[in-house]
Amino acid sequence: MPITPLNPPGLPEPIAPYSMGVKAGNTVYVSGVLALDGAGRTVGVGDARAQTKFVIETIEKILREGGASLRDVAFNAVIIKDMADYAAVNEVYRQYFNDPPPARYCIAAKLVRDDLLVEIASTAHTAAAG
Repeated sequence: MPITPLNPPGLPEPIAPYSMGVKAGNTVYVSGVLALDGAGRTVGVGDARAQTKFVIETIEKILREGGASLRDVAFNAVIIKDMADYAAVNEVYRQYFNDPPPARYCIAAKLVRDDLLVEIASTAHTAAAG
């Protein structure tokens, strides 16, 4: 089965050797997305809500490149820097993933830069391979 890299224009270059996402058959895998703009600058410094919104909207762009949408997401891995931001992250997350929400886990961990507060990786399944 061919694996197609997904690196939509306008997103920052990955900061390590990986693709922003890949499509394999009818599954789209999105790497951990951070609140980084096209120039690699942090979006929403100090604001977990703003970063979560930016991260999910970036995931949506990557999914679209692979022929999927947020409705196709079956699983999310959510990583937050500080559990004090858990409610704020969930407030925004609920606006995008709600009927029914995908399976997920959420852990607190140090992220690659101190000003980053949230990272989300997603797995989506589409109706047809492509």
